[in-house]
Amino acid sequence: MAMSRIDAWPGLHGNTYERHALHDHDCLWPEKNCYTDVWIELVHTLGCDPMAMFSFTHTADFEGDQWTFFKPVHSELRDLYGIDVQELTVWRPLLEHAQAYLSAGKFICCEVDAFYLPDTAGTDYRSQHAKTTVLMNSLDLSARQLGYFHNAAYFELSGDDFTHLFRMTNAPDGSYLPPYAEFIRVDQLVRLTPSELAKRSFEMFQRHFKNRPRSNPFTRFGQRLLHDRDALRTSGLAQYHAWAFASIRQAGAAFELAAAHLRWLSAAGYPDLLDAADSFDSISAANKTLILKGARAVHAGRPLEATELLASMELEWDAGMASLHKALSTVSALA
Repeated sequence: MAMSRIDAWPGLHGNTYERHALHDHDCLWPEKNCYTDVWIELVHTLGCDPMAMFSFTHTADFEGDQWTFFKPVHSELRDLYGIDVQELTVWRPLLEHAQAYLSAGKFICCEVDAFYLPDTAGTDYRSQHAKTTVLMNSLDLSARQLGYFHNAAYFELSGDDFTHLFRMTNAPDGSYLPPYAEFIRVDQLVRLTPSELAKRSFEMFQRHFKNRPRSNPFTRFGQRLLHDRDALRTSGLAQYHAWAFASIRQAGAAFELAAAHLRWLSAAGYPDLLDAADSFDSISAANKTLILKGARAVHAGRPLEATELLASMELEWDAGMASLHKALSTVSALA
């Protein structure tokens, strides 16, 4: 089992890694969600532009008790970048899979316990068990070190964290449920010209827009929030943060990315998208205000009053979608 360090993509180090601008601290939502975040950084690391892949954010919807947990579409990753994603059948210890796949230049994207991720210090690390997604790149078994993408950057862990993350000292347990994992092949990576990349992204955007919510999701979100308001007030901050992650944060981050995608397409020459981008930026900012206001209300034990904020988001969603409908109708008429 002893071996030297192996890297799917050599040269990455946590102390020198430069994250993508979408993860800058001055973003409204420096972390979007754990799955989308690792894809932003992987595509960035591979020398491609992650801005092209965000068409899927335009279908963000309120699903009843959460907002859409938005994710890159695997078929679109192939069409944009030549990246192939397949499910990994975890039929043996995950560490053995990691050795085999990383040695072959394939990444592993996997659900793990944030309890053993030192980059979550101050939240989950050695504090609470929470499911999250990492993307493994580097492995050194003899030194017990792992290099991985997580949330907004690239990190390393070692020692006991490595041992526990890979369950190296756990006795065989027939009741243990292996984690969901994927392997990622980049041996057919393509780097399209900026114009071709924007063209493909715009075509994907047109398809996704047809699948946008058929009714205003902020109207439905407001109704559910009114129903849940008393329970949120009495459930405490831990429960509030879990609720807010599934709802407010996903909405805010989705519309931040949707706005960024529209501005990127506009810079590539696609017209009449900036008004919608402004509307979606306003929605993202309103959700940032809402998540902080909600935390203060729960901490003080009072009901969350969000009528005006939700009304503003309803109006901005209607305005943004109407603007995009008009812009895309114009493109279709000219085609």
